[in-house]
Amino acid sequence: MNIPENLKYTKEHEWIRTEKTDDGLVAYVGITDFAQGELGEIVYVEVETVGETIGKDEVFGTVEAVKTTSDLYLPVEGEILEFNPALDESEGDNPALLNEDPYGDGWIVKIAIADESHLTDLLEASSYQDLIS
Repeated sequence: MNIPENLKYTKEHEWIRTEKTDDGLVAYVGITDFAQGELGEIVYVEVETVGETIGKDEVFGTVEAVKTTSDLYLPVEGEILEFNPALDESEGDNPALLNEDPYGDGWIVKIAIADESHLTDLLEASSYQDLIS
């Protein structure tokens, strides 16, 4: 199971990777390798919250697999800046990226973090490993 050390994780199986920019702290959010494995073949990702500020642990979208649909929860409060165009049905339309490369090209949204202190509530890689073991 791939669990990169440089990411933070939620108990709902989302990951977050932060980057400092000239405009502040931004982050990329996706689902974990474990989550994509449990879901199976992902066929659709829906995010209609671009431009909205979403609270910590609130739903920002859904992911649909052959066997189920799951809500996506934002790990920290922030504004949804971008939905990954490679996943967007009107652009790249390749939801299989979540299965193929969940920590790379399969990121789901880019956000502007509203409250950096929320990052301390998230799991480190080792704690996430313990959760799914």
